[in-house]
Amino acid sequence: MLKSSQDRKLKHLFDGGDWNVYEPNILNLGVGAPGTDLLAANCDNFRTATDHCLEREKRENQSLIFQYGPTSGTFEVRREISTYFSEMFQSPVNSEDLIITTGATQGLHLLLSTMLDFEGFVFVDEYTYMIALDSIKHFSTLTVVPVRLNDDGVDLNDLKEQVSKRRFQSKNKEFWGIYYTIPTYHNPTGILFSPEVCRGIVQLARKFDFLVVCDDVYNILNYGEKPTHSRLLSYDDRNDADFAGHVISNGSFSKILGPGVRLGWLEVPPRLKPILDGSGFAVSGGCFNNYTSGIVASLFELKLAQKHIAAAHEAYKERMLATTQVLRDGLPDCCKLVSPTGGYFIWVRIPDQLDSREFLKYCLENHKIYFIVGTRFSADGQSGKQFFRLSIAFYPKEKLVDGTRRLCNALKDYIVDQQVPHGVS
Repeated sequence: MLKSSQDRKLKHLFDGGDWNVYEPNILNLGVGAPGTDLLAANCDNFRTATDHCLEREKRENQSLIFQYGPTSGTFEVRREISTYFSEMFQSPVNSEDLIITTGATQGLHLLLSTMLDFEGFVFVDEYTYMIALDSIKHFSTLTVVPVRLNDDGVDLNDLKEQVSKRRFQSKNKEFWGIYYTIPTYHNPTGILFSPEVCRGIVQLARKFDFLVVCDDVYNILNYGEKPTHSRLLSYDDRNDADFAGHVISNGSFSKILGPGVRLGWLEVPPRLKPILDGSGFAVSGGCFNNYTSGIVASLFELKLAQKHIAAAHEAYKERMLATTQVLRDGLPDCCKLVSPTGGYFIWVRIPDQLDSREFLKYCLENHKIYFIVGTRFSADGQSGKQFFRLSIAFYPKEKLVDGTRRLCNALKDYIVDQQVPHGVS
């Protein structure tokens, strides 16, 4: 047994291995985080917002920003978030429905802890956000059930079949099952769920009384015509005769302001909010991020957040369009690409007889290019060997374009080495 732990003195999340994103001779296309250039303005912006917030605290609010804070977060913070996203989504986001969190991962963990029977089921897309899978599996008594994914979203027939045969009456929690998904610019596939699929999910949730938890962290990052629907939650319409509230939106500023800010929010229907506000998590600690949320509220009041998000959006758009163009031009004919219309990620399919894990080893050894293999996004850790995911978030356009060209050439060479027939997929 080790008698002491070693302090590795890491400076950031991605410098703990051989594929450090800050090493100039490495192209790490696996990282779903903003690059250094996109975060550069934050030092000045947050200094200005902090001064603005703390001066008001001294003058008007008795330094209550340093208190525990109300469980949902202060009204002023929730008002700034609701105002901004109501405009961006072009549908109302009500401040009274919001609960401040430290990000989408904590939001998911809170919901799993408070809403779901510990003997229950979590339904996930057959490929889904890998860290969410890791978080769900920490609840070892829960059963994870993958559901087929089509080009326009989850397969409704399969979802219906999976939930109908597992439903039970929970004796101690609000829900027996949760369907976790990323319906807008899906991670890892980039899919935008169609209106028909969104409506179908809500209908099934009402019929079988399960909770839908949406990771809505990419919703405003659209790179073409704005979708007619901004989020799945809007389909759980409160004007419907059978409305009860079966959808929760799990939002975060990590992708658009900076992960280190550690600020997110849950948008929760009225019948469920008291459960979260009254949970031991919230009552013990109050607002999960009272201080930082106050700073971010000032950031929005001063219009600094809006300016920063707009600049990040344009940079992501430029990177996504340039990268997908290189892939369309350079991928071998036997590979498939569905160009996303928003978000961070591109999902590439290689011929079925190949294994993306072996191709990754080839890329690491020969080209110092890293990506995330498809098996990492599956519940069993084995399905999806014919896929891999690329991220456009971290590097400037020029490096992405050059690296993606090299990746395409590497894939062509690898396919020749493996003697895959031309045009076979």
